[in-house]
Parts: sequence; C-alpha cells; structure tokens
Amino acid sequence: MSIPAKVLSANHLGKEVLSSDGVISILHDICFDIAQGESVAITGASGSGKSTLLGLLAGLDLPSSGNVSLMEQDLNQLNEDGRAKLRAAHVGFVFQSFQLLSHLTALENVLLPAQMIGRNEAKEEAISWLERVGLQDRLNHFPKTLSGGEQQRVALARAFITRPDILFADEPTGSLDEASGERVIRLLFELNQANQSTLVLVTHDPALASRCQRQLHLQGGQLA
Repeated sequence: MSIPAKVLSANHLGKEVLSSDGVISILHDICFDIAQGESVAITGASGSGKSTLLGLLAGLDLPSSGNVSLMEQDLNQLNEDGRAKLRAAHVGFVFQSFQLLSHLTALENVLLPAQMIGRNEAKEEAISWLERVGLQDRLNHFPKTLSGGEQQRVALARAFITRPDILFADEPTGSLDEASGERVIRLLFELNQANQSTLVLVTHDPALASRCQRQLHLQGGQLA
C-alpha cells in the first residue's frame, strides 16, 4: 500500500465534555494537515488541550465536532475495532509513562505489537531493535529492573518494530532526567528519520519542540 502525501488531517476539530459546571470546551475549530515524513510538535501550556488533541488524532477518542483523517480514512466512519486495526497497521506510540507490561521482559514487550498484527517470527527483529537502542544486554530484564531511561528506550523499540507510517509521542521525556531525556530524544529522531515515519509529538519543552520541522501551538483550546 502506498503512503499518501497527506497522512493526517484535522478538519474543524472540536471536543467538549460535560462536567458538574456544564459543558466545557477543550478544543475548538482545529484545522491542519500533516505531510508524510514531517515532524510536528504540539505545544502549549498545561491544560491547553495538547494530549486531548493527540488522542483525537490517533483515534483513541472521537471529537464532538469535525473529523480526523488518518491515512486517508475518516476516523468518524470507523467503529472502535476499525480504528484499532488502522492503528495496528500504521501507528506507533511512545508515552511519558512508558506503558510497558510489567509481567513481560523487554524482548517480550517489543515483540508484542508485531505479534498482534500476525508477525510471529519477529524475534530477531525485536532483538535488533533493542540492540539499536543500546539494550542488547537487557533483553530478558523485566521493566521493574530497568531505569526510567532504559524503559523508555524499550518503548521506542516497541513503537518502531512495526515500522509505523506515523508515530505519536506524548511528552516522551517528561519522566526522565536530563541526560536520559537527551539520549531518548536523539534516538527518537534518529529512528524516525531512518524509518521515514511522520512524527507528531506533544511537549512542553521548547528545546524538544524546536527540533521538529513545525510547531502547532495551542492556547485556550485553539491554534494560536
């Protein structure tokens, strides 16, 4: 399947939630396109709607108005299973909290996404990805025995094993010290460039955002 030149589009995107105080508008009339291979940072103050927007772009949540097109598929037109299949085929994730499965080794965590799309012979590839992030000596370690920086590097290997067309990263260095964070950032951009993926990341770090080709700044739920 060929990759479309425009891999992601937000079209008049809005998100409202109901609270005890009434309806709260989190996002309002968000419009932008992201091209194949582009790196884009979503920035803004805490509470500006960054993570909410990322969730909508990835189809983890649905908007109150407007729509998201991911790989030329309107996410509003897909049910939950359909969105999950689209993500499995095209999307990788890196989260601030790592989200590794504690009962699986580093190698097993990396293998999991490949197995979920039917690639059961991916062990050598998983080992190769862990070697690329410098964890060849940690294959059989469980997450609790790894440092924060090592856990995030396992998460990077897990995100890239399916060679995603688009990678979403939500504050990928937010839980790390400066040295570990810098190593993860360097790896993230190196792997993303080598894989020719599109990168969309949420960050409050101006230095990290400046390494992306473009920044989308949210202010009060709108693009500033």
